[in-house]
Amino acid sequence: MRILIEEYQYDVAKVKDILHGIDALENVEGKVSIHYVGYYYNTLLKDCVFILPKVLLKDVDGHELAFGKYHPEDIANLNKDNPLSPDERNFIYKFSVWIYRAIVVYKNDKRNDTDIVYHTKLAQIGKGSRRLSNTYLDILLQLIQFNHDNQNFFFFIVKSLHSGFNKINWTRTISTTTAIIQKNSPIYLNPVNKKRQINFDEELLVIFFSILNYIGDTYGFTKEIKVQFSLITGKKFETYLNGFGKTRLRQIKYKYFSDKALELWNLCYAFFEEAKTVKINTDRKEYLLVKDFYHVFEAIIDELIGDNPLPDGMDKKQEDGKIVDHLFTAKSLIEGEKSPTYYIGDSKYYKIGHPLGAESIYKQFTYARNVIQWNLDIFNSGKTTTSGVKLRDDLTEGYNIIPNFFISAKLNEGFDYSDDGIDRTDRNRNKHKKIQFKNRLFDRDTLLLFHYDVNFLFVLSLYARNSASQKLKWKEKVRDRFRIEIQDWLQKDYDFYAMTARPGVDAKKYFRTHFQEVIGKTYTPFSDDEIISLALDNSEEYKKSNDILKADLEKYFIVMPCKLGENPKPIIDAARKEKESIVPAPEKDGILMVMMENYDVKSIKFLPTGKLAIGIKYTKESMEIVEHLSSIGYVLFHQRSIIGQHLFATKGECKVTSSVDIEKDRYMNIKNQEIYLSIDLDTSVELNASSLDSTKKEFTNQTKNDAQYASVNDLVKR
Repeated sequence: MRILIEEYQYDVAKVKDILHGIDALENVEGKVSIHYVGYYYNTLLKDCVFILPKVLLKDVDGHELAFGKYHPEDIANLNKDNPLSPDERNFIYKFSVWIYRAIVVYKNDKRNDTDIVYHTKLAQIGKGSRRLSNTYLDILLQLIQFNHDNQNFFFFIVKSLHSGFNKINWTRTISTTTAIIQKNSPIYLNPVNKKRQINFDEELLVIFFSILNYIGDTYGFTKEIKVQFSLITGKKFETYLNGFGKTRLRQIKYKYFSDKALELWNLCYAFFEEAKTVKINTDRKEYLLVKDFYHVFEAIIDELIGDNPLPDGMDKKQEDGKIVDHLFTAKSLIEGEKSPTYYIGDSKYYKIGHPLGAESIYKQFTYARNVIQWNLDIFNSGKTTTSGVKLRDDLTEGYNIIPNFFISAKLNEGFDYSDDGIDRTDRNRNKHKKIQFKNRLFDRDTLLLFHYDVNFLFVLSLYARNSASQKLKWKEKVRDRFRIEIQDWLQKDYDFYAMTARPGVDAKKYFRTHFQEVIGKTYTPFSDDEIISLALDNSEEYKKSNDILKADLEKYFIVMPCKLGENPKPIIDAARKEKESIVPAPEKDGILMVMMENYDVKSIKFLPTGKLAIGIKYTKESMEIVEHLSSIGYVLFHQRSIIGQHLFATKGECKVTSSVDIEKDRYMNIKNQEIYLSIDLDTSVELNASSLDSTKKEFTNQTKNDAQYASVNDLVKR
């Protein structure tokens, strides 16, 4: 076998013969490179040439080395002075199967550019000249082809095997079993069948179909097993792979005389031996090549990670001509119950360890800006997204975080196909951030970019097997892993909090008043719209300003640490029980004092709805209430004593209304008044009134039972 590596610069003189029959790009310095991946037969050398993907190259001390160890020229001819270890030889020998399967899957997907695939049928087994070598792929394809071409042969053998089988041996039945006489006729309940002898034709078919079953499960080839045999599978088949297969085939070899049976025996033996001297015809040129393999790598990653079709009617080709490789919707980084977010990915088909270029990073940030604008355009036109993604929050005018990431390939040690190897790249280049304003994570112009490596062999084999269930399982796993690890990175750079307005605080009004202080630092991603996320850059330079902002927020909001992805509701609910106390709302520090004896009995009538109508008399105290109507943020039920006080925040605006306009379900504290104060209470939580003293408000005997107005400062204990 001859080995070339995609895009490596070879000396023309060293590989001229190997390149016979294939196009290559030559430069002025006498170097030549191949921009294909795959397999072709070199009729000049009578040998197969395998072109490996460039992901097998690694930069070591300024040199591009295959597997990080060998100069590509030194392994170009595996039949001569071969430096590869047995594991490396075995890897290359079988690697052609995965490349073949990946290209076939790529070619059969109508979404892909199949013009880059060049394929003619590989030669079949025969009596012609002998190749110097062949790959594992040759053997598998010939096993599959034999099955396709010889169905009549199989059915003939099966029919012969079963002719006469299960006929009753009357001599043994009569001599060894007891008959029941019924109507003068003997009836044998347990007749003896003719004994079946070991049939070596059947055993060869069982081995053959067990091989087809194995390569179907392992590599994704279509199974066409139409004859029902009890196949060798699992651990037992592993013993055949580990040597018993060759041993057993040698034991039964001389039982076969027909050409077909001998041909089948040779194929099965070649499979277990992984032989490199199978006789095959070489009267025609054959090849399986793909040009610009990065298209296949992109298709692999997109199939295993991305959404198809793209969400919300997006097109991979954006309006500015840029093309997004991968895009999908998944749980938001913050909590995700309310709505998902977009994840934008770009696959980079590089040599191992190749650094990202500044242009690639800039383009990826541009993709994110375009996606944000696409989402905004949908909502600005009065429509909604089918995915449920809404990137901008109307309350805080903050923007959801869009995870943006690169995926490049690496080669796991030991040529392990089973481990996905998903890992963050070197810490000096795994994370990039683009900002316009500092300390604003929830800002449209704050863009984050992360970089991952994935085991090339794992994704290649998963794509090649083309199992929908296996692909879906890994897609869910890798999406969840991206989310968790990006959350982990962000929490090293930012402190995250969940906050909710204290009772009586108008959150909308607060954000309008303090817009400049909180813009880009707050966002409402949660299923509970009253809970807001706060993110503060934990760098030392922002410590002082963050402490000032947090102290101001805590006057009006309950602010609690809450990790990304953590459900904030239990945290907020627990904090409410411990921390709820009266806090003046902006421009609403007024308290409506309502005298109410037998509170426990009466409150049952209005606490479920929070709807209350307070009678207003034509007194000085009542006029004071009307004058401060817009300032009322709380209602204090009392009995002219610090004992038995109950405090609730109001919701919305208080209104003066006539008795005839009072709703039937609104509770009236006194009857037969002409004017009432219509007020709605926030009864979700009763505030801590221990800091207030209702006796501090003066009253007369005539006004003892009337409602009164007071400010928070009027009643606070000193």
